[in-house]
Amino acid sequence: MELAGSNVAVLGLGTMGHGIAQTMAVAGCRVRGFDESLAARSNTLRRIESNLWQMVEVGIIADNTIAETLERITVCDTEQAATEGAEFVTEAVSEDLQVKQELFERLEAQVADDTLLASNTSSYPMTDISARMRHPQRAIVTHWFNPPHIVPVVEVVPGEQTSAETTQTACDLLEQMGKLPVRLNQEIPGFLVNRVQNAMFREIWDLLDRGVASADQIDVAIRGSMGLRLAALGPLAIIDFAGWDITTRVFKNLIPHMRSDCELPERVAGLVRDAHYGVKTGQGVFDYPGDAAERQIADRDRRFLELVKLSRQFE
Repeated sequence: MELAGSNVAVLGLGTMGHGIAQTMAVAGCRVRGFDESLAARSNTLRRIESNLWQMVEVGIIADNTIAETLERITVCDTEQAATEGAEFVTEAVSEDLQVKQELFERLEAQVADDTLLASNTSSYPMTDISARMRHPQRAIVTHWFNPPHIVPVVEVVPGEQTSAETTQTACDLLEQMGKLPVRLNQEIPGFLVNRVQNAMFREIWDLLDRGVASADQIDVAIRGSMGLRLAALGPLAIIDFAGWDITTRVFKNLIPHMRSDCELPERVAGLVRDAHYGVKTGQGVFDYPGDAAERQIADRDRRFLELVKLSRQFE
């Protein structure tokens, strides 16, 4: 399947969906999108245009491509209108297993038999999501990372009944979008990156809860050490350079003293109880008053784009 000129659909146009739609449109697809939220539908094109101008500013795309990219995107008022004639459908709806199961069951009646159906789930195996499908062989997880129009890697995770052809097609399509598909050999909850990320989060949250360092200093420490190295080398290559003898000795010394339970630290639990979810509510560990959230998201994306541009020079 050639991506350029193809008809694709994106269901869910929130934090992830609008960036996925943008990436597909930049790659030359005719994109039709839908979100149950009128607000999300109404500002989708504005958000995408803002993202595109940021990419122009750092020299990743040319400004004369913005108009034609936006013209390839249609925001629909119904799910059925978005999926009509689609050759590839990606969902980025809420992270709720029942919602996703019902969606994939419903989609089979709306699309052609050979339409590839992908889920952007962060944690649910496709075997579970596709449990109500008649043809689960054409369903697969393609797990993007936020912001999806910038972060290169997309995890590709087939379910137990996903066909080899579907898996290969998904990888090929992502490569045509300029992404780096990482195909997992085993279907496990959370896949690869989120499992590693959550292991790190558990320890960081514990350090914060115990007052070992302030939130500011924790972020500075990780950004200026692990973050810097991981942006240039993978974690296993880093250990090769450090030496497995030293690394395993440190592991044995530290692991008995590290967090290993499944409970949320009290400080984190308190944030959730108080509905302080972070940028989306204006307060998390840090505060985001007024338009600070919008400005900091723009600054975050600008930094990410500069890193992506820099990394391309060393490929």
